Amino acid sequence: MNSDFWRGRRVFVTGHTGFKGSWLCLWLQRLGAEVTGYALPPTTQRNLFDTASVARDMHSVIGDIRDAARLREAMAVARPEVVIHMAAQALVRESYASPVETYSVNVIGTAQVLETVRTCPSVRAVVNVTTDKCYENSEWHWGYRETDRLGGFDPYSSSKASAELVTSAYRSSFFVGSERPVALASARAGNVIGGGDWSRDRLIPDILAAIETGQSVCIRNPDSVRPWQHVLQPLSGYLTLAECLCSNAGHSYAEAWNFGPVDDDARPVRWIVEKMLERWGSGSWVRDTQPQPHEATYLKLDCSKAHARLSWRPRWTLSDAVEAIVDWQHAYLRSLDMRTFTLAQIACFEGGAA
Repeated sequence: MNSDFWRGRRVFVTGHTGFKGSWLCLWLQRLGAEVTGYALPPTTQRNLFDTASVARDMHSVIGDIRDAARLREAMAVARPEVVIHMAAQALVRESYASPVETYSVNVIGTAQVLETVRTCPSVRAVVNVTTDKCYENSEWHWGYRETDRLGGFDPYSSSKASAELVTSAYRSSFFVGSERPVALASARAGNVIGGGDWSRDRLIPDILAAIETGQSVCIRNPDSVRPWQHVLQPLSGYLTLAECLCSNAGHSYAEAWNFGPVDDDARPVRWIVEKMLERWGSGSWVRDTQPQPHEATYLKLDCSKAHARLSWRPRWTLSDAVEAIVDWQHAYLRSLDMRTFTLAQIACFEGGAA
């Protein structure tokens, strides 16, 4: 990252209390940015936001992105130059249980954030973080490109495809060629993993919870392939993209971008589980035979555009990511200072060290 660019830069992050948002805010603090976060409280009792004292060197505002007045006030006070929108209902299985809430947060919430940006004259660039699941999944064995058709079988995936359409409409209608142009891009990332994730119905938290209680890990779809990557990899993409959006040629980057691992790291679930247990040194897994809601079996991203135009590349392999997660969890169980430890892992990533 270009620390000269970020030092003193005012950044507004929605979803800062979440897993990805917490890692991002710590990284921005390390780079010297003036960070304001806006989100609901953490959704789990154990969470990275509290564990790593993320709020220590930033301004944290607790609020709903659908609360227009509160969001507008928070952004007006922060006067950000860069907005990174990450607040979302981010779980596929939760979207089956609460579809209307999922659409409300992910679609209306995104529109509300972009509408608030229109009222804030300081904003120069916006990165709207969606997901690799916004594509209409055809179960093919090659990566989806940014120009492929949007869709989604489940409410979560289709809500994120809808958020992409909202982003495109706001960009065309309000931010291109206007009196106060804003460079607006969307970022589609693969499945992220990393230390400090206690979310429900996620693979890594489920593995670590089973290890902690001495139980076998119960796996729903061991043969499903996903573009796994450490959380720092797509975050580095978001930050690189934001830098480009703030450049003189910013509007040439105002479009959709994929951020995923190299092809060899698009692995089945069973590979991740076995690698985690091997690194930990104990544990076992069994297959969950209960009926499950539909989830895509095969999903990969083509990130050649980000490689060519942003000079962005993954720095850690999937094996590096697994090792980093186990090391993080060991440090947590030893009651180390997890803010310091998490910042140290960010420093290792910046330096390219495994």
